[in-house]
Amino acid sequence: MGENKTKPTEISVAGYIDSLSDDSKRADAKALVKMMQSVTGEKPKMWGSSIIGFGSVHYKYDSGREGDTPALAFSPRKAATVVYGMGSVTQTASVLAKLGKCSMGKGCLYIKKLSDIDQSVLRSLMERARARKT
Repeated sequence: MGENKTKPTEISVAGYIDSLSDDSKRADAKALVKMMQSVTGEKPKMWGSSIIGFGSVHYKYDSGREGDTPALAFSPRKAATVVYGMGSVTQTASVLAKLGKCSMGKGCLYIKKLSDIDQSVLRSLMERARARKT
């Protein structure tokens, strides 16, 4: 079994966000940091080179593979900001419809711009996701 590639690092979260070349991605990242920090009560930490995570949960699969992952996290990618840790609370079309213009991948939520979605719904979903992990 291979070692997990995504681990906490000492990279500066503020420095990473400041290095984003797109002004709107940078603003969205700052807003998501505030929201996730408020929801989790945890300080942001870089996981790998491009994921900003909050808190940590340990997982163990039946296969024996185990590790740690952020409780909630996001990564401001070029095509969309990816929000991790929300899979179980966003699986229905009605929830996504309330959220707004976004899409769902395998356990990840893809948001092009925070202004495209209802941020109060996003916060509520984050709170529900966090409650399931504690």
